[in-house]
Amino acid sequence: MHEINMFDRDGALTLYGLSGSGADWLERYKLLINDGKTIVASPHKVYGPENNDIVLQLRKRNISKVILAGMSAILCVEAHMRTLLEQGFEVAVVKDATAGAKHPDLGDGYQAALVNFGYMGNAVLTTDEAVSAMA
Repeated sequence: MHEINMFDRDGALTLYGLSGSGADWLERYKLLINDGKTIVASPHKVYGPENNDIVLQLRKRNISKVILAGMSAILCVEAHMRTLLEQGFEVAVVKDATAGAKHPDLGDGYQAALVNFGYMGNAVLTTDEAVSAMA
């Protein structure tokens, strides 16, 4: 992540230098994200959303159900799930849109996260199931 400059931003309140920086949206998703309806919260600092404004943004829009996916299941996705659940949100995870690292000594982080998602979350879905549920 650091090698491709994923977190290199001048600041959470400016888009200066974002385009093409490695922290920008993938080109194929830009029209979907920049649609005027999608909420983009300030970046999280370590794992969870405790230091950003996602809870505020969701509450301002009366959103109570959240669908999570991401590239670090056992770290960021799980930390977001825990915080959002503690804040009273209903949380589902899309398992085939979530990844996790494998460590030679610690094991498969993705599989460990799936177990935790199942115990804590309101649902663990495939992409197809999540899309159907939103229809």
